Amino acid sequence: FGFQTLHEHHLFPSMPRSKYPKLKPILQKFAEDNNIPGGYRESGEFEIQKMNWDLYKRVAEADAVEGAPYSRGHGQLGAINLGFSPAAGGLTGKLG
Repeated sequence: FGFQTLHEHHLFPSMPRSKYPKLKPILQKFAEDNNIPGGYRESGEFEIQKMNWDLYKRVAEADAVEGAPYSRGHGQLGAINLGFSPAAGGLTGKLG
């Protein structure tokens, strides 16, 4: 199971994956009965991956949000920029 069971996984993350096929018709009926906008949408794995990459691209290219905390150079990118990550050639042969 993969992207095709994303709804089931996010709604019931502790449910065993083997139960997802039985849950699908229940969720479809729930979406229909409750007029969920878009209903229970299904997409193929590659379509979902493309939609995700398109979203990442839009977010990356979007203007900064006024008042949002500054994030450039912090976190993982900050570690790379400072030479602390293996990607930057840092920490060779050492841990922490």
